[in-house]
Amino acid sequence: MSPSHDPGSPYRRATLAPRDEAPRVAPPTGTWRLALPGGRAVLVDRRASAANLGLAAVLLIVAWLSLCLGGVPLSPLEAGRALFGHGEPMTVFVVQELRLMRLAAGLATGGAFALAGCLMQTLARNRLATPGIIGIDNGATAFAVASVVGLGVSIAPPAMALAGAATATAITFGLAGGAGTRGYRFIVAGIGVGAVFGALTQLLLARVAIDTANAAYPWTIGSLNARDGEALGVLVVGLALGLVAAQWLTRPLAVLRFSDSVAQGLGIRVRACRYLALGLAVALTALAVAVAGPVGLVALIGPEIARHLSSPRGVPLVGSALAGALVMVAADLAGRLALAPIEVPVGIVTAIVGGPMLLWILLSPAMRRH
Repeated sequence: MSPSHDPGSPYRRATLAPRDEAPRVAPPTGTWRLALPGGRAVLVDRRASAANLGLAAVLLIVAWLSLCLGGVPLSPLEAGRALFGHGEPMTVFVVQELRLMRLAAGLATGGAFALAGCLMQTLARNRLATPGIIGIDNGATAFAVASVVGLGVSIAPPAMALAGAATATAITFGLAGGAGTRGYRFIVAGIGVGAVFGALTQLLLARVAIDTANAAYPWTIGSLNARDGEALGVLVVGLALGLVAAQWLTRPLAVLRFSDSVAQGLGIRVRACRYLALGLAVALTALAVAVAGPVGLVALIGPEIARHLSSPRGVPLVGSALAGALVMVAADLAGRLALAPIEVPVGIVTAIVGGPMLLWILLSPAMRRH
């Protein structure tokens, strides 16, 4: 009797196994499989998860130091009690009215800038393609400053910055022609557009009274001091929605790092995904500029940190937002403490840190090969 007809042979037992018992396939190396309702599962990258948890822990520590340190130093216990309205009235005022609003602005603007930078870099396949470098920051700043010097500080809505960012993006697209968001032509066109909008901002400031120019000055260098609560609330909502939308785009963006033909072959609607991600980056940049001004190099530093910590298999969207928030809060804290009682605006601190990093990226072997 052949082995296939022997009831006791392993071949016979295999043919009688139930068909619905599919063999369990081990997840790829470096990932976890999380079971979902309905028999589905999702793969979670271990290294990216560890990086995000580490960034969140460091961000929590720096945020707590931001509440404790300053012109009126507080102990962690005093800051914690004041955060919930307990303790000396002056301590509660310092924490809740001054430092907490500043901290919230730093967290939201840093996360928005870095998330927008990660989206732009992924679309352009270029580490230099950040909103600040390709002119989106300057366009939003010019419109925000125009609203301030023309209508007063109280009427500087995020809609004006959004209009400026959209205008700068549209002009850059038009000048880039068929290059779209790819290649150095798009970046060079953005640099030129940004320079024009930067000159327009300086012209607006030069033609108004000194008091009005001083009121608009924070929008030109980036500052978290005395931020508008209404604009900050709009940014927080926009950042939350942006993170959800970015997570929905995680898989398409990971595929877009390859050629368009490969992405289309894998079922990705390339043009729709690209326009959606670009619109999301423009909106996040505009809302962040409306709160803090053009702190553009955060969009370069945040994704760079997240990219080095996370797995190369995916796009570090959440990691970039966490790293950007960390950079912004840490830079603001350093600006408040370094030359106290003189305060250094956060935009100057990030420029001091981001300038050498930009040169390092330009001189890296990977960039020279391009």
